[in-house]
Amino acid sequence: MLRRVHYSWVIAGVTFLTLLMASGFRGGPTIMIVPLEREFGWSRATISVALSVNLVLFGLVSPFAAALLNRYGVRRTIGTALAVVATGSALTTLVDAPWQLVLLWGVVIGSGTAAVSVPLAAAVASRWFVQRRSLVTGMMTAAYATGQLVFLPLLAWVAGAFGWRWVAAVVTLVAVLMVLPLVLLLMRERPSSIGLRAYGATVDDVAPPLVNPFGQALSGLRLGARSRDFWLLAFSFFICGATTTGLVGTHMVPAAMDHGMTEIAAASLLVVIGVFDVLGATLSGWLCDRFDPRWLLFWYYGLRGLSLLALPTAFHSPHVGLIVFCVFFGLDWVATVPPTVALTVRSFGAQNVGVVFGWIFAAHQFGAALAAWGAGFGRTETGDYRTTFIAAGAFCLVASLVVRWISGARREGVSGAALGTTS
Repeated sequence: MLRRVHYSWVIAGVTFLTLLMASGFRGGPTIMIVPLEREFGWSRATISVALSVNLVLFGLVSPFAAALLNRYGVRRTIGTALAVVATGSALTTLVDAPWQLVLLWGVVIGSGTAAVSVPLAAAVASRWFVQRRSLVTGMMTAAYATGQLVFLPLLAWVAGAFGWRWVAAVVTLVAVLMVLPLVLLLMRERPSSIGLRAYGATVDDVAPPLVNPFGQALSGLRLGARSRDFWLLAFSFFICGATTTGLVGTHMVPAAMDHGMTEIAAASLLVVIGVFDVLGATLSGWLCDRFDPRWLLFWYYGLRGLSLLALPTAFHSPHVGLIVFCVFFGLDWVATVPPTVALTVRSFGAQNVGVVFGWIFAAHQFGAALAAWGAGFGRTETGDYRTTFIAAGAFCLVASLVVRWISGARREGVSGAALGTTS
């Protein structure tokens, strides 16, 4: 039976599990906010600086990581990244000053995790799938978002039982003992490397020429910068990152704790989001193979905006209102990724999607970084998150209108050409 399974699905499964577990690394800072406040007396705004640096570098390094995947291969690039993450996480257990947290969790781990993120899903899906590409993209990006959320109760329990330093220790052990062996044993670079075609392909897979990864990343930015669609996609994804990873992903737990919930109960809210995120992202991929991605983005951002506007009220009804919010927001969490990737492929071609989407994803992380810091600053200044949630909802409504201006037309001369300078 296994012989009848196209190896593209094995690659999709390996990537899904890798992203699921690796994304748990990013759940650590959320759990550590309150314990760090209590132990060192650091303000939430101070701690949020490290989280913002993490998110900025995570996004900025992503297009270069995508280029490194093309130049040096998936296994080598991800293996190196996991070693960097494990080292930074292990050293985090020794911090006793804010600048150390910024250096380790912000710079080191932010840079290292960039190679094991959403651009990896886009690159793998574009290499290994012609048919079902959007569906697979949705499943793999759901894994990344969901892993970050479903591991939170475990990390919250670890922090409560053994202290916040053990959260960083768990990240180290998972990276070294679980994720790295999985990638080394099962991951393959592309269909042609094992004598196959991509799933649903009618022609043989052709590997692009080896290129300078730095030059390829900059070429991707130049290619994108000439297109209005690139800037519209980047703007909408900036709002996406600000409202998900930056705001809800980083501050939902401390916001719920502000309303009297325990750390584990608050983390469980993100688990609900994570569970429904899998369904929402997979359904979004299915819809994206059948409907105009621009209209899907219009509805996703619009409905997300309305849910965020209602969130301050939902906190007053934690047993009903918050659960309804988490279910609804979970369905929408990364539903935006498959149509954004599909529009990137349509405009810039499958060969270029990894790097170009890497820059669009960088905008996502810049939005996340701004929201992570801004929400922490706002909480420090005003004592609550109400204004931040309302502003985020309003920005989503703006994004829902902006995405309708995306042309969605395939650009001539781009779809078959690979970026970069041969090295």
